[in-house]
Amino acid sequence: MAFLSVIHPLRVSLPQCSSRQLYRSLARSSSARPLVLRAGACRSFSNYLVSPQELADALKTSPPSPISSEPRVIPLCASWFMPNDPQGRTGIDVFREKRIPKARFFDLDKVIDKRSPYPHMLPNSKHFAESMSELGIRREDTVVVYDSWELGIFSAPRVGWTMKVFGHPKVHILNNFRLWVDQGLPTESGNVWTVECGMYPIPELDENKVADFDAVREVALDYNKEGAEGVQVLDARSHGRWAGTVPEPRAGLSSGHMPGSINIPFDAVLDPETKAFLPTEKLKELFTKSGVDPTKPIISTCGTGVTACIIETALNEAGVGSPETRKVYDGSWTEWAQRVKPSDSLIRKEGDVV
Repeated sequence: MAFLSVIHPLRVSLPQCSSRQLYRSLARSSSARPLVLRAGACRSFSNYLVSPQELADALKTSPPSPISSEPRVIPLCASWFMPNDPQGRTGIDVFREKRIPKARFFDLDKVIDKRSPYPHMLPNSKHFAESMSELGIRREDTVVVYDSWELGIFSAPRVGWTMKVFGHPKVHILNNFRLWVDQGLPTESGNVWTVECGMYPIPELDENKVADFDAVREVALDYNKEGAEGVQVLDARSHGRWAGTVPEPRAGLSSGHMPGSINIPFDAVLDPETKAFLPTEKLKELFTKSGVDPTKPIISTCGTGVTACIIETALNEAGVGSPETRKVYDGSWTEWAQRVKPSDSLIRKEGDVV
């Protein structure tokens, strides 16, 4: 099924082009190059986080028109809910119920490495490019990713981070759709149909932004050892899961934490009412009180690599740590708890004596 957009009264239709056919020809062509953005053609945002009014103004000047060849501003809904959501909600359902006009939907359960046993691992470059093509997104477009009204900020930072990892030049996060609705900005609802596909160039993955299992294991084994680099691991899960006092939402996984990790639950960086990111100064204060050293490398982690990107976004907004030395652990706790050996003692519980 395609990644869908635009209102249709009764049915959902399939794409009007085959991305696989497009990418067979693209893969054979060594001359394929990224499209060039014409300076001044599209409104730019001054910050990674975009306010509702900023996005609304930009959509008036650079709407996602299918007939224009100019760079556009495209709202991209990345709504996603945990598999154990008590209300059984899904991202596509809330997208149909209420969305920004002409938004497209990014399915976080589909744009992944489907061969991996761990959820939400990054797709390969070709799969990412195919997905962008099916969404009708061009490389020169400015993409503003947003979450559901219900959650405010949850999975959008993961999708924004994914696009940055694959080198999309202009991607931002809406801060946030709940405020968009509360401020009376326009919405639409209903079933959807496909947008016009394009040919998104196959990008390169920026591996410097991604931490893998072996790298994180080395950090954990080096914790408290003389001469260790001092890489900080920030864990976005709830305190109970980090402490090992409540179970993981995925059956069979041990809760607990990596040696030396700092627990900063993702909702601590969000306003409790609006679920938007806290102001910069409050974020800086939070990281300082949590013991985060801005001069040392940072790896953000969580359950499956989704809410870790909320912490990464908050670090970026607060200017804590260098973008060159901050990473996200893609496999996160789901991979960690399944791969570490009991003899390594790399799953700790609160109160453990080591």
